[in-house]
Amino acid sequence: MTPTDPADTPSRSIRVAVIQSPSTFLDNNAALDKAERLIMQAASKGAQLIAFGECWLQGYPLHAALPQSTPAWWDYASAFLDCAIEIPGPESKRLCELAQNLEVDIVMGVAERDEITLGSVYSTLLFIGNQGNVVGRHRKLRPHVNERAVFANGDANWLQSHNREYANVSTLAGWEHQMLLPAYALAEQGAQIHVGLWPGGETSVTGSLDSMNSRQHLLSRAHAVQTGCYVLCTAGCAAADDVPERFRHMHSPAMTGDSIIVDPRGEIIAGPVQGEAILYSDCDMRLLQAARVAFDCAGHSGRRDQLELRNHAAPQDDDTQPQDGGDFIGNPSADDGSGWSEGWINDPPPGHKGS
Repeated sequence: MTPTDPADTPSRSIRVAVIQSPSTFLDNNAALDKAERLIMQAASKGAQLIAFGECWLQGYPLHAALPQSTPAWWDYASAFLDCAIEIPGPESKRLCELAQNLEVDIVMGVAERDEITLGSVYSTLLFIGNQGNVVGRHRKLRPHVNERAVFANGDANWLQSHNREYANVSTLAGWEHQMLLPAYALAEQGAQIHVGLWPGGETSVTGSLDSMNSRQHLLSRAHAVQTGCYVLCTAGCAAADDVPERFRHMHSPAMTGDSIIVDPRGEIIAGPVQGEAILYSDCDMRLLQAARVAFDCAGHSGRRDQLELRNHAAPQDDDTQPQDGGDFIGNPSADDGSGWSEGWINDPPPGHKGS
């Protein structure tokens, strides 16, 4: 029998779209109107997964990097808290209806208000499924340096790879990509397409302190090659004119976007682009399979007989469980009394002490 040439194997491609567009800062209704137009445009081009940047709905918090010593800072902080959303709520309901009508998955960065205290805000990655349901709601684990004045710490309850009909999809925000354990936790769950949400912008200046704050390309490519995923580095963009006039003086530096799409070899296959744009790519799953034959991060290259990852997240209530049929990563039945839970999503791998 003559071996089949991999090039002759029918491809199984998934079209994805990265939306890079200024939000309408601090105006959720206008932002959702704009998002609807952009999502419809991407869906008309055949995109099955459509992603926006970090905190896109409200606009990335301009006050994060500014001193708290002016009335304008407190004015902006109050306005930002006021337009943060609760989930479920009218904003997520509208996105669910849109996703169901267009039969697309949507990942959007939002500012989520704590429904109990009404004072804390999380940088949340909202994953809306094509059946009109909230598939995931990942709260950023650790806000970046300046963001800690705005965002509270998230948790690992929703640190999940979601099993969609076209691929397993995961999400992280910004500098979570520099935290090694979240990436591995998602790799263990079989993530194939990863959406990385960023505020927006990649500096061209090297060797400066500013360059330390702009690593979205480096970390996106590293995530792709380490985990064998397609990575959608989806970033925001905004100029001063996109900000409400009374806060325009707070806009610095420019958010240029520079979104990219990366293949499992770490190669950039779309972008970077600046300004308003939609990036598309057809992700060929044969390439993903080939990359994992060489290096399977959580499989043959994981050495789980020597090292294991555990999730210390608290169990969720039934009404906050994922709605896509996936198991909760922090399985409370695996608790050994220390407060730690096993990190395996389903059954432990062969040879693991729990099997």
